[in-house]
Amino acid sequence: MAFEQPPLPFAKDALEPYGMSAETFDYHYGKHHKAYVDNLNKLVDGTDLANKSLEEVIKATYNDSSKQGVFNNAAQVWNHTFFWNCLKAGGGGAPTGELAERINKDFGSYDKFKEEFTAAATTQFGSGWAWLVEDNGTLKVTKTPNAVDPIAEGQKPLLTLDVWEHAYYIDFKNARPAFIANFLDKLVNWDFVAANLAA
Repeated sequence: MAFEQPPLPFAKDALEPYGMSAETFDYHYGKHHKAYVDNLNKLVDGTDLANKSLEEVIKATYNDSSKQGVFNNAAQVWNHTFFWNCLKAGGGGAPTGELAERINKDFGSYDKFKEEFTAAATTQFGSGWAWLVEDNGTLKVTKTPNAVDPIAEGQKPLLTLDVWEHAYYIDFKNARPAFIANFLDKLVNWDFVAANLAA
């Protein structure tokens, strides 16, 4: 059974008023994400990985250097699908409810979380991701290089930001800090994050 690229959870121009253009999604979703799906299907065709879930493929190939290409493409398919769901028109700002309570408990305040998340996303050298995860019952901010994600490292992903250059270069040029601030202030889908925490 071939892996499929899920549709975006919003129209490709829905986030334009909030800093992410339809052109970005033409490239980021239409070309980059699609290429990972296509490459993964070619790599697993005819193997015992072809009928596994993405999560199973990620865990099975993470520490296997002979399957690095499979891992990279599987994780990037998963990471991008997850990232699209972290975005919402008119999102961002501070969360509410239990999620807000957990952030206050584990970081001290939303502002401290925002500071840590911004630092992780800013200091991830080269390509990678910034994450809010649950790790042994505690919320933490992490960053990962290239395709690595928290699933591979036994953590529960709640929120991510893609800091590969292709995520922001069309709209923000080389200004990664502005892209990060825009994400936190205008785009985070806290309902999705809260659902992940509750799951």
